[in-house]
Amino acid sequence: MEETVLRESPQFDVGVLKPRILHIGFGGFARAHQMIYLQEGMNKVGGDWGVIACRLNSGVEELTALDEAGNTYTVAEIDADTVTAREIGVVIGTCHPKRDGMDTLLGIIAAEPMAVISLTITEKGYCSRNGHLDPDNKGIIADLKTPENPTTAIGVIVEGLRLRREAGLPGLTVLSCDNQPDNGKLVRAVVLGLAHKRDTGLADWIDANVSFPSTMVDRVVPALDDYGRDLLMKINGREDENGIVCEPFRQWVIEDDFATDRPPFAEGGATLTDDVRPFEMMKLRMLNGAHTFLAMLGSLSGLETVAACMADPVFRKAARKIMLDEQRPTLPPIEGVDLEAYADELITRFANPKLKHRTAQIAWDTSQKLPQRLLHGIAWHLQSNTPWPLLALAVAGWIRFVKVTADEGGKLTDPLSDDLIAKAKNYDGDALVDVILNNDAVFEEDLRREPGFRSTIVEAYRAIAKKGPRAAVEAVING
Repeated sequence: MEETVLRESPQFDVGVLKPRILHIGFGGFARAHQMIYLQEGMNKVGGDWGVIACRLNSGVEELTALDEAGNTYTVAEIDADTVTAREIGVVIGTCHPKRDGMDTLLGIIAAEPMAVISLTITEKGYCSRNGHLDPDNKGIIADLKTPENPTTAIGVIVEGLRLRREAGLPGLTVLSCDNQPDNGKLVRAVVLGLAHKRDTGLADWIDANVSFPSTMVDRVVPALDDYGRDLLMKINGREDENGIVCEPFRQWVIEDDFATDRPPFAEGGATLTDDVRPFEMMKLRMLNGAHTFLAMLGSLSGLETVAACMADPVFRKAARKIMLDEQRPTLPPIEGVDLEAYADELITRFANPKLKHRTAQIAWDTSQKLPQRLLHGIAWHLQSNTPWPLLALAVAGWIRFVKVTADEGGKLTDPLSDDLIAKAKNYDGDALVDVILNNDAVFEEDLRREPGFRSTIVEAYRAIAKKGPRAAVEAVING
C-alpha cells in the first residue's frame, strides 16, 4: 500500500458543536468537499459549527451507518504515491424524513442555532426550468398540495423558512454547492417562486432575510470502487460506508453574502469574493471543457479514463492546448490567478493514475453541458474571428459519439437521448451534423446563424470520420 499520512482530526472540541448547518444531499461530494473546508477551518479557529447530514430520497442506510460510526468517516486523498487520510468529525447528527419524520427535519431548520442550509442536490433537485421554478414539476405540484409535508428540497426549505418566520427567528443562508453556473441565483429564484405561490408575505420575508450566495466548487470525487473500499478498510481496519476516496486538489469560491454568521470556510481554504462568475467561467471552460473534449474523443479512441488520455501524448498535448489556446482568450482576467499555472495544475490532476475518472461517466448529459463548457467559447471566437479547431473537434466528437452509440444499438445517458439516437439512425455525415446543430435546446439560434459555425463543425466531423478521432486531433495539434 502507498504511504499513508494520518492527520489528527478533528483538532477542536466536538463537545461544543451545535446544529448550525443542515446539509441536504449528503452524498460523496459533500463529504469530500464542504465538510473538509469546515473541519480545516475549525481546526484553525474553533467554533460551534456542527452539521446535520440530511438526505431526502435514498441514503437511509448510509445515514444510519454514519450514526453508528459516531458520526465520523474517512476521506482518503490519493495521488500517485501518497494517501492522506482525514477523519471527519463535524457531523453531529443525521436526518432522513422517511426514517425520522418530516416534522423532525423541519424542526431542525426552525431551531434557533440553524444558520446555513447547504445543498448538493444535483441539477434536477432544483425543480427549475430556464432558471425559474418549473410549475409543472411533479414534486412542486405535490408540495403545493401538502406544503407541510414537502417532497422536494425546495419545498423543505420554504416550509422550514415559514416556520422560522412564524417563530420570530432570523433568516439564514441557503448555500448551493452544486456544479452549475449562478447556483445562488437559481436556488433563490426557485425558493422565491415556490414561496410566492404559497404566500406573498412569506416570499417578501425570505427576500429580505435570507441570502443565497453563489459558489464554485471543484474536486474530483469518483464513485467508490473496489480499490477505494479496500483502501478504506486498510486505513480503518473496518468498513467505512461513508468513506470517500478523492484527489488531493480542492477549490471552493464563495460569494461573500451570508445572512447571519459565516462558518469558517475561508479559514479552511475557501476563497471569498464579491463575484464568483469569473471563477465559474474559468472552471467550466478550462477544466470541464477539456473534460468533455477528452470524454468524446478519448472514448471514441478506446481510452476509458481521463488518466489514460493523459498517458497518450497526443491527448495530453491537446488538452493543454484547448485550455490555453482556445479557452483562455475567452475568459476575463482574475486578479491573482495565473491561467497557465492553472492549466498545468489541471493536467497534473487529470493524470492522477489512482483516480478512475471514466470518460463514459463524463459523457453523461453532454447535451446539457455543451453551452457553458464549449459553445460560449466558440461564440467568442466567431465574434473575434479567431480559430477554434479543438473546440470544433469536441462538438463534432460529441456528434460522432452519438452516431457510434446509435450504430451499436445503445442509448445515451442524456435527457435528449431518444431524439439524438433517432436522428443518428436516420442521418449520417454532413446531414447528421445539420440536424443535430438545428436542435435549439442545445444550440442557440444566434450561434447557428453565424456563417462559420456550421462549416467548421462539418469540417471537424469529416476529419474524425475519415481519419479517426486520434489522428484528427493529432493533425490539429501538429498543424
